Amino acid sequence: MLPKQERLKSSSEFSATYRLKKSVADSLLILYAGSEKKNPEDITKVGFVVSKKIHKRSTKRNRIKRLMRESYRQARKNGDIPENIKWQTLIYLARAESIDKEYKDIYKSVVNLFNKAVRKFD
Repeated sequence: MLPKQERLKSSSEFSATYRLKKSVADSLLILYAGSEKKNPEDITKVGFVVSKKIHKRSTKRNRIKRLMRESYRQARKNGDIPENIKWQTLIYLARAESIDKEYKDIYKSVVNLFNKAVRKFD
């Protein structure tokens, strides 16, 4: 579980991130990047979203969210995603293809999208 100060919770924070329209995608996930930090020592907040359009059962949606959260946490721990991220917020949004995927597939997608965003928005 991510620490409380690293979680994106309010709908206004989600809306502000979506409004910037800075996104990258692959077959499993979409990553939205928020505005750049003014102070590099601020903490980046991360949100994970799985729509009801993906699956009607909450257990399936929650499983994908848990996999995305754990993948992000492990990637930070392993150094695949650096500690000093330049964006204030990140949102990982699941696509329908992610419903039956395993942890390793979600992990690869989380890391690849982050690296893609770094290349695209630099």
